[in-house]
Amino acid sequence: MAVINQPNSQIRLTNVSLVRMKKGKKRFEIACYQNKVQDWRSKVEKDLEEVLQIPQVFINVSKGQVANNDDLLKAFNTTDQDQIVLEILNKGEIQLNEKERSANQQQKQNEFLNIISTKCINPRSKKRYPPSMIEKCLNEVKFHLNPTKPAKTQALEAIKLLVERQIVPIARAQLKIRIIVSKRVYSKLYEDEIKPTIDHLEELDSSNGKYEIVAIIDPINYRVLGTLLEQKDYKNESSLEVLDMSAIKET
Repeated sequence: MAVINQPNSQIRLTNVSLVRMKKGKKRFEIACYQNKVQDWRSKVEKDLEEVLQIPQVFINVSKGQVANNDDLLKAFNTTDQDQIVLEILNKGEIQLNEKERSANQQQKQNEFLNIISTKCINPRSKKRYPPSMIEKCLNEVKFHLNPTKPAKTQALEAIKLLVERQIVPIARAQLKIRIIVSKRVYSKLYEDEIKPTIDHLEELDSSNGKYEIVAIIDPINYRVLGTLLEQKDYKNESSLEVLDMSAIKET
């Protein structure tokens, strides 16, 4: 709980989140309700009174130090509190309290583990590992999530390490896809462009006048194929569909 000390009274703030902005050598703060700043920035919340605990600019919220007009004018070229509050609210750095920080870190950790669980598979059982097992393996290889980096980027790095180390039998899950192309597109693209992206061909059917290709590919090649088939010359004569996001080729 933050306490605002003012000459004749104290204002007690509960569930406070600070938004901070540094201008020159001065730091300015506003006091907001928890979880409301992101709602405001994403336009879920549009009522400023539901966001701000006090419509006032501070030098230090916890000490109750209000910014004076000289400091505001020098930093923001205005003393209009409403205008300055909006600038800090929209562009300032959100200062999370310990509870919020812990909750965000746990959410990011869960996202990170779920990405790995979704993208990997036991090549023997063809089943995914639960996030709890992934976490144990990552602890063994001493891979720890960096809270300042994107979860997806780190998940891909972790997958590469897990596949290399094989603490448990693990492989990157592949995609099963279906490509349908006209005879013209097939003759132009299959041998030199499509075939090199395929790890395992499951079906090639041309009985209905078009070519239907069902194959297993590495996920990285899905974008390659998508870009290829979206080209103007082929777009109206081709389609690409994911049939299974956790496939594995038969051995």
